[in-house]
Order: sequence, then C-alpha cells, then structure tokens
Amino acid sequence: MKTKAIYLLTLTLLTGCLVPLSASAQSLDEIVAKVFAARGGLDKIRGVKSQRVSGKITFGDVSGPFVVELKRPLKMHMQLTVQNLTMVRVYDGKSAGWANNPFAGKMNPDAMSEEELKNITEESDFDGPLVDYKQKGNQVELRGKDKVKDKDAWRLKLTTKNGDVRQYLFDADSFHLLKWEGQRKYEGKEFPVESYFSDYRDVDGLKYAFEIDSGASATDITQKISIEKIELNPEINDAEFTKPAPQPTPQAPGVTPTTLAPLAPPESKPPKTSVALSDHHFSRERRG
Repeated sequence: MKTKAIYLLTLTLLTGCLVPLSASAQSLDEIVAKVFAARGGLDKIRGVKSQRVSGKITFGDVSGPFVVELKRPLKMHMQLTVQNLTMVRVYDGKSAGWANNPFAGKMNPDAMSEEELKNITEESDFDGPLVDYKQKGNQVELRGKDKVKDKDAWRLKLTTKNGDVRQYLFDADSFHLLKWEGQRKYEGKEFPVESYFSDYRDVDGLKYAFEIDSGASATDITQKISIEKIELNPEINDAEFTKPAPQPTPQAPGVTPTTLAPLAPPESKPPKTSVALSDHHFSRERRG
C-alpha cells in the first residue's frame, strides 16, 4: 500500500459524451436544489453536527474494517486496518493534520505536508462541496446530460478554490449521486479517479450511499467500500482530532493493496474522502 490511506487511486479515468443543454433544460440552481432535497433537505444536512461511519473496504483479495469520524467544524479522524496494519488520518479542523503509512514502513503519524493540507477540507467537510459552494470559493457549472450505465444523469462540473476540477453525475430521476470523476495527486503525479455510488438508504431522514465502487471503469472495479453503520450526531471526544499515538510495529503483510480511493467523494457523505469515502467520497469526494 504505497498510497496515502483513504485518499488515493492510481487508475484511468473513463469519460463520457455530453449531450448539449437545450434552452428548456433545467437551470443549475434547480438541479442543485433537487440534489439537496433528495439527500433530505438543507436543514437536515446542516443539522448534523457529528458523524461516525463504519464498514469494510476491499482491495482485490484483501479487506479490512474502517471507521471515519467527522465533527464540525471540519474535524476528521479516519482509520482502516488491513492485514493487521492500521492506517490513520487525522485533521484538527483548523490547520494541523497527521497521517501514517505502515505499508511503507512509516508507523508513526507525522504532520501532514502543505500539499496534503491543501485539500484536506474536502475530506472533512461532510456537507459536501455543493452546500454553500459560493462561500467555500467553489464554482459549479451545469454541463448537460450524460449516461451512467443505463441511467440518464445530470453532469455538474465543480472547480474548487484551489483550481481542482471534479465531475459529479446525478441521477436525472432520483437526483442521487451516481458517479464521481476527478484526480488525485501523489508524489507529484496526477492520477485519474472515478467512483460509483449505489444502495442508497435512509438514516434519520437523510439519504446515504452504502456501496461505493472505484476503478478504471464500471467494468474494472478494484476497490469496494461497504458501509455497515452510519451514526448521526454521536458524542465524539475532541481528543480524537489531535495527534494520534504511535502505532505498534506488527509483522509486514504478505500482500499489499496498492489502490486507495477517498472513503467518500464529496456530495455523498459519508463514503467521499475522501475512503471516497469522497462525498468524496471515503472519498472523499482529485484534480481533473
């Protein structure tokens, strides 16, 4: 596992053919309003003060449990364990973050680099980038209709305040997020990423995707995220968002997964992360 936990994928992006907008097409504001309504409404979205998501992440033949805790404002604690090695990613919601990579021999969480912190709020913002997008410095464009498998979808292009580009494809009927396209930067290189969202369920009046698949295309999936439980407004001690304690040094695994995506790409919070988790997005939830 050479990439950063819950954050990266080294995959090829599959692009689609856009259908030009007609004069009678719905406006951007109408589409965004319907996306919020499909999630449960802005009042309920903003009413979530903390969130805990747990489940299983699978890379090929190996899998392990993950837990993501989020708390306003922008606090995040992500942890996943694969083959007895635990990867941790923490952000204090202000200016400091820590991460380790035991699969590369980096057992103890170190301070995040300036590059890692640049987009950390995309992972820790469980509202998603469309909520109050103007205040966040994001720009959104309605690019027309597209197809995701056999479903019609509205394609929205979002450009973050840092100039990174994300593509969101929302079901034209349900207005749930079906697909997310973007890129991740790792070791100075850009890697295209795409994730697919399904199995939407109701949790206290809000809709979440409980399955997030990532890969080079819909027929080449290399990572699967299965959410088992979502807790809204749980009590989370602020100590969870400070520098993590050093990790023990277990024996190195025989097989190392090499492709990681955000738990929740944005707009599907939780996995997102950024595992796409990414609204995203574990996420989730990256330039393209």
